[in-house]
Amino acid sequence: MTVALSIVIPIYNEAAIVRSALVDLIDQTRRHCDTFEVIIAANGCVDGSVRLVQELQSRTPELRLLEVGEANYGRALREGLLAATGTWVICEEIDLCDSDFHVEALSVLRAGQAQFVIGSKRMTGAADERPLVRQVATQVMSGLLRLSLGFDGTDTHGLKAFSREAVLPVVRACQVERDLFASELVIRAQRAGIAMREIPVRVLEKRPPSVHLFRRVPRVLRDLGRLVRVLGPRA
Repeated sequence: MTVALSIVIPIYNEAAIVRSALVDLIDQTRRHCDTFEVIIAANGCVDGSVRLVQELQSRTPELRLLEVGEANYGRALREGLLAATGTWVICEEIDLCDSDFHVEALSVLRAGQAQFVIGSKRMTGAADERPLVRQVATQVMSGLLRLSLGFDGTDTHGLKAFSREAVLPVVRACQVERDLFASELVIRAQRAGIAMREIPVRVLEKRPPSVHLFRRVPRVLRDLGRLVRVLGPRA
C-alpha cells in the first residue's frame, strides 16, 4: 500500500533509546501526516533492539522492520529506501528524530521548491551541539568531498527528505556502502540534476555514537577512495 510518507531509520545496538524515540516519533508524525510508515532497518544488532522494535510493531501499524545481517549502515539505509512506498521519503537517525525538519522539508517538497532536501549541520542558521571532535570530522569530510568530487554543498550526512519517484533511480545506482552511502546518494543526485535545497537543522544527539569515531577513520578513507573511483571527478 502506498503511503504519503516513508521514514527510514537504520539502527545498530540502540536498545537504550529505540522504544522511546519511536513512540515519540510516531506520535509527532501522526499530527502532521495522515498516512505514513516508519521503516526500521536493523543492521547487526545484538543488544535486544530488534526485540524491542518487534514488541512495538505488534501494536503500531505504521512500523515496519527490516533486518540486515551485518553491521553496515549504508546497506541498511539502502535496503530501507528501496523498501519504502511513500510519495516522500525521509532518512532519519534514531538519536535525532527531528519532527521540525520533517515538517519544513515536506513543505518544501510539496510546494515543488525542490525534489531533495538536506538538513545541514554546517550552513548559516544551523546549531551543531555535538562534541567538537564530531563537528570537526563533519567539516573535514565535507572538505574532502568538495576537493575530490566537486561536492557543491555543506553537508551530506544526517537528515534528508526527497521525492521517491525522482530519487529512487539514484538509490539503485549507488555502489558504496557503510559510512559513505549517504555521500554517494547526495552527490549522485546533485550530478543527476535533481533540484536540491539545504535547510539548517539543530543537532543534539540523545546518546554517544554507537561506533567510535576514530575506529571508523581507516574504513571511511578506504571508502572515499572507492567513491572517487566509482564517480570520478566532476566534469
